[in-house]
Amino acid sequence: MKPLVKVPDSPSILTTTVGSYPVPDWLVALPSEQSVVDATRVIFDTQRQAGIDLPTDGELYRFDVNHPDTNGMIDYFVGSMGGVSTKVGRSDGEAFRSKDEMGWRAKPAGIVEGPLGEGRLNLLDDCLRAARVAGGAFKFTVTSPYMLARTLLDNHYGDFEALTMAVADVLADQVKGLPCACVQVDEANIPGNPADGPLAAKAINRVLDAVEGETAVHFCFGNYGGQTIQKGSWEALLSFLNSLNAGHLVLELAHRPDSDIEALAEIDDRIALGIGVVDIKVNHIETADEIAAAIEKVEKKTGEGRVKFVHPDCGFWMLKRSVADRKLDALVAGRNRYLGID
Repeated sequence: MKPLVKVPDSPSILTTTVGSYPVPDWLVALPSEQSVVDATRVIFDTQRQAGIDLPTDGELYRFDVNHPDTNGMIDYFVGSMGGVSTKVGRSDGEAFRSKDEMGWRAKPAGIVEGPLGEGRLNLLDDCLRAARVAGGAFKFTVTSPYMLARTLLDNHYGDFEALTMAVADVLADQVKGLPCACVQVDEANIPGNPADGPLAAKAINRVLDAVEGETAVHFCFGNYGGQTIQKGSWEALLSFLNSLNAGHLVLELAHRPDSDIEALAEIDDRIALGIGVVDIKVNHIETADEIAAAIEKVEKKTGEGRVKFVHPDCGFWMLKRSVADRKLDALVAGRNRYLGID
């Protein structure tokens, strides 16, 4: 199955969103399959009315009221895979909490008890649901295998690399032939763990290489409760970023220090740049001038024409809809101002 519609080729800088959107109150109150479809249609239409060139589906199909703190980007994937149990006993919780690197999470997303497999995971159906109401080209998102592996308690493989690549193999099978213009892999853990770059790149590339359309990888330094949870810099990740088989990167930048901009000039020219120009950790609505100035600041360092996408730093799901929608309008207005589009 080929992508239904390709990513637009104009204007020279495209507006896009990262993935999630605030869950409509009426969907939470009356959840059903039809409600998810209707809400997805509303979210696509909201973005298109704002002028977003490559919208996302809002990731509403993942939302689970039992896991609101991660918007389903973890539990939805691993909880559906074969070989994973989501029944966490006392000893499982204690073993997981002994892993220092996962101090931000109280218990594992699952316990790996056997070889990982497809299980109940069905991203094709999820993507088809979105495609039916998308109204044009759209981007579909999937969580990075490295990030997912770090949330699991491994009682089967006994080796973190083997576990990570097993997750990657499951996801690679899932992304084949998805009916979307672009598949984006989301990774929020590696920015704080650059030493794991070679493994994370190997796993992410396994997924990217299975995609038939445009590919993207989104990186941020965490958005847990609206707060950053990873320390680090883009400079420390240059070798990792340049080893990715991605069409473009989707980088958090609006909530980052100006020093991070310097590193972007060192990213391989074969990889297009997507830069965050909307801060999703604050309620301030950026002005068109602020957005345009942010784009200009990056292109002064990287060269004119290097930036191909502008977007929020991360997903919108922790903001109120009224704030998110106004930030969408600002994103498009700022891009237009920078390019001189009336």
